[in-house]
Amino acid sequence: MQTILTDFYTLESYEKTENGSFIANISLNKDHDIFKGHFPGNPVTPGVCMMQIVKELTEEFTGLKLFLKTASNVKFMAIINPFETPDLKLQLDITQTEEEVKVKNTTSFGETIALKMSVNYKKLTS
Repeated sequence: MQTILTDFYTLESYEKTENGSFIANISLNKDHDIFKGHFPGNPVTPGVCMMQIVKELTEEFTGLKLFLKTASNVKFMAIINPFETPDLKLQLDITQTEEEVKVKNTTSFGETIALKMSVNYKKLTS
């Protein structure tokens, strides 16, 4: 899997559900340099990193290269501290048209929903 977030997270497992959604389980690397600056003594997973993870997982599951067109209803509902809650579950409801890939994402840890968002990606040609 290609990622710009080198060593930031590990895709532990994933499955495709009966309704076509993907459920991915990832683990954050609490020792990554990003957490030393965001924020010292109180590490918080940057929202932009979570958005990048969703893009990378969507690319992995579809086999496509994608470019973010729009993001809507982006709601960060809980802080993701990599020391307290490094294991995350991401549900990705992926639909495709000829030119676009749309994703509805819910990210959670335990019973807590941390992120909800809808994104549209443009399909890139190699």
